[in-house]
Amino acid sequence: MKIDDLLDNIEDHDHLSSNEQTPLRPDAFKLSDADKIESIKKDVHNILETLGMDMTDDSIKGTPNRVAKMFVNEIFGGLRPDKKPNASTFDNKYKYNEMLVEKDIVVYSTCEHHLLPIVGRAHVAYISNGSVVGLSKMNRIVDYYAKRPQVQERLNIQIVRELQKVMNTEDVACIIDAKHLCVNSRGIRDIESSTVTGEFGGKFKDPEVKREFLDYIKMETKF
Repeated sequence: MKIDDLLDNIEDHDHLSSNEQTPLRPDAFKLSDADKIESIKKDVHNILETLGMDMTDDSIKGTPNRVAKMFVNEIFGGLRPDKKPNASTFDNKYKYNEMLVEKDIVVYSTCEHHLLPIVGRAHVAYISNGSVVGLSKMNRIVDYYAKRPQVQERLNIQIVRELQKVMNTEDVACIIDAKHLCVNSRGIRDIESSTVTGEFGGKFKDPEVKREFLDYIKMETKF
């Protein structure tokens, strides 16, 4: 399996290309969403017009508005703190002290270098220290941090840091396997390659625990 083969090449921080915090300006939220949409709409219109597109054509004249709303309300919605999921925890009444893995979480993100899609799967795990979190909240945390201009390595770290905070434990891990359209559709145009990154905290730094995590991921789920 690809993840298993590449595990030895995954390091917690060696591949970081920027700070683990998304680079936002202090005045990032000064403008309202409506103002941002209006500003982006003008910029998109200018880009398309500069490229030579006929902006009076019925097919494209609405594109600047659609793109602006998509940027603000959808694919970059994870930049807004008010959209951060409220991940409540519960007492671990079942005394389940083994690893819990949520695998194959769909990742839709956007490469911050070329603003092209990143599409893949995230596998998230934690070991309870007395509390548990709703399974859907793990998916929502992945989705929240994915919906912003991203670097895959940073996305790994942000997911792990958030769950460590929510669960009050260092024992959290995340592996992401994703295709970057900046590689697949431009430049080298390699449609087969994907990028695998991992972040391992607490007990997951132990080789045996890390191996157990990977064994869970390799299990096939059939219905």
